[in-house]
Amino acid sequence: MDPTRRHVLKAIGLFAASPAFANDQPRVRRETNMQPSSARPRHVLCFLGKDESLLHPPEAVARTIADFNFEIDRTYSQAKPDPHMERSFGVCWDRVFPNAWSAADEAAVVNHKAVLYVLSPPMEQQKTVACSAAALRIVEEMIEAGATAVKGESAGVAHGLARWRSLADQARKGASSGQGLAVTPAVAKACRLAFAKRPLGGDTYNESVGFHLVGLPEIYVAKARGSDRNAAKLMDEIADAMAERGVDATLRDRKLALSREQDYAEGDFKFNPYGIVRIEA
Repeated sequence: MDPTRRHVLKAIGLFAASPAFANDQPRVRRETNMQPSSARPRHVLCFLGKDESLLHPPEAVARTIADFNFEIDRTYSQAKPDPHMERSFGVCWDRVFPNAWSAADEAAVVNHKAVLYVLSPPMEQQKTVACSAAALRIVEEMIEAGATAVKGESAGVAHGLARWRSLADQARKGASSGQGLAVTPAVAKACRLAFAKRPLGGDTYNESVGFHLVGLPEIYVAKARGSDRNAAKLMDEIADAMAERGVDATLRDRKLALSREQDYAEGDFKFNPYGIVRIEA
């Protein structure tokens, strides 16, 4: 087994972790006066392909999926095109990163002939980054095996194949530290950029969705503060700080508060059990 896979398996508790991994996960501390939800986030990965072979990944990829305790959803996967995919990808493309997808990626969505869904196990907060790194590894291996388009359903975000590969590479490089491989803030950032969507324009706020997939609260920025680009930049800045220093310290330094009030129901994949930070004008 290669070192990266072994490390991620250790970090998400599928192998017995040594003491060196005890502090792998960026610290995410809860406000003591807030009652957290018992809901646990889950990845839903959507893959498109050229033919029905997509539904039967090569043995090495199937082993990766099983090793990470993910599973193929045979109920909704199908060996035929889904007529809704063109519109779905159209609203999910990441519009923050420049050239996050290409005309070839759009064509792959239009011309797909099969759909495969892969589900993660429900994730404990302290293991979200490691599980998301595992999800990113599965995405990379599925692309190598012939998947032609990929979407993260839990937050509704899609990237082109080149961008997915780049994010997987960032996570891999970010895991390197002076003590060997570690689940670092750099890994958390790569996973957040891969699987979270921002900014989504609400009535009052520009909103993030999917930060729970790396164990963080969502960040909502009042539209009156400026452009959606500025909102996305602020969301990323605060999320990076929370992953690096902890939620409590970051909120305290910035005089922000954590709220449990949100529009998504607990059963929704977009529900964030770690709350929302609203930044007013």
